[in-house]
Amino acid sequence: MTLSQTRRWLTAGASVATLWCLATAQQPASTGTISLDSIVRALEKAQATVRPQVSYQVVREYRLLGTKNQEADSEVVAEVDFSPPATEDYRIQRSSGSRWGSQVVQRVLKHEAERASHYNQGRTALSRENYDFGYIGEATLDHQPCYLLQLTPRRKEPELISGQAWVDEHSFLVRRIEGEPAKSPSWWLKNVHVKLTFANFEGIWLQTDMEAVADVRISGTHTLTSRLLDYRSTGEVALANTAIRSAARNNR
Repeated sequence: MTLSQTRRWLTAGASVATLWCLATAQQPASTGTISLDSIVRALEKAQATVRPQVSYQVVREYRLLGTKNQEADSEVVAEVDFSPPATEDYRIQRSSGSRWGSQVVQRVLKHEAERASHYNQGRTALSRENYDFGYIGEATLDHQPCYLLQLTPRRKEPELISGQAWVDEHSFLVRRIEGEPAKSPSWWLKNVHVKLTFANFEGIWLQTDMEAVADVRISGTHTLTSRLLDYRSTGEVALANTAIRSAARNNR
């Protein structure tokens, strides 16, 4: 497998790891105390309340690991700026390790920015247009009680996930999505498994961690991970930029 082919499969495999969470029910089902329809209706309402209304910035660390290496083949730290309703931009702060690892992360970030449009968000959202839903049971995630829902994509597309979603019983927000793409992003991939984790930051529900593991033909298993290092409000970003400009003037 050539280097360009490796880049293509890894970018495609990682692209499924940038989903956002909105959901409605396909049909009601009893959970014992609350119906599936009630759960997903509450989820939809809860998600609407945490949609970002102001700009913010996050700092993420990405790690790319190969088959035989225990340490990261490459590490990339990126700043990602979001301006509502659907504009995203990014900058690479620093990178180390393999050069093409940085190129892969930049392609992933570029793909995320392209998917930030309302149209693309609708194509990948956890909605009844995209999924059928089922009730599995109750589960505990990070000491929080959750409803565990089955996700069945209604179309064979790489960015739709066949798997499960953990919905917080109190806030009705999705805490985790885990599963496989409804369609393989590339012929080179025999299996792709994705895990996404979310949490609340000042009223905004953000992806905090991601793991995409791909079993690649010929070259074996590869893993791309990301984790949230920092969240910054618009005011914090402005203050930081002012301090940087001031320091630069003082050092002249």
